[in-house]
Amino acid sequence: MSPVPPRPEPVRIAGPAGAIEALLEDPQRAPRTGFGVICHPHPLHGGTMQNKVVHTLARALQELGLPTLRFNFRGVGESEGVYDEGRGESADALAVIHWGRARWPDTPLVLAGFSFGAMVALRIAAAAQPARLITVAPPVTRQQLQDIAPPLCPWLIVQGEADELVDYREVQAWAVRFNPPPLLRLLPGVDHFFHGRLHELRAAVIEPPGS
Repeated sequence: MSPVPPRPEPVRIAGPAGAIEALLEDPQRAPRTGFGVICHPHPLHGGTMQNKVVHTLARALQELGLPTLRFNFRGVGESEGVYDEGRGESADALAVIHWGRARWPDTPLVLAGFSFGAMVALRIAAAAQPARLITVAPPVTRQQLQDIAPPLCPWLIVQGEADELVDYREVQAWAVRFNPPPLLRLLPGVDHFFHGRLHELRAAVIEPPGS
């Protein structure tokens, strides 16, 4: 049985375009082994920090003992500003990470993102220097990811083979260009939004490599 999730604490974080709406969820475990920041899918297509894939990523990290920060990109929910095609959203994510590092100093960062949020996480990985990177259904054909630098940390990609928006074969071909390549977990029959299969996403995040 999964542990009882922590109660969400609303927080407002100063961002480059104004206040960023966020939720802090802390399982209060010691010793603290890290904290997680999770980036949501596309702001112009209904993506918010309440997305069920984002929620599942946060819960999985909390089960591992990490406090997590989910947040809304600029122009979403109560976050100030307007959509900025990934550029401003990358700055938003870095502001949230900065806030997390001030709250939990000298604590490793686990950076995660889903779809558009996965692109943002990859774009900022070099600057954020996470201890672990998790990208779910990364939109690898977007120009912003064509010349991305390889993350210098353990990196997990979770990809559904029935994803109607991101072709798993394109993800495979893109991932093998990196040295070392990321750990790629392909989930047969899983669509873009993991309908009815969120437990498999959770397991992919929690299970150790090679299991």
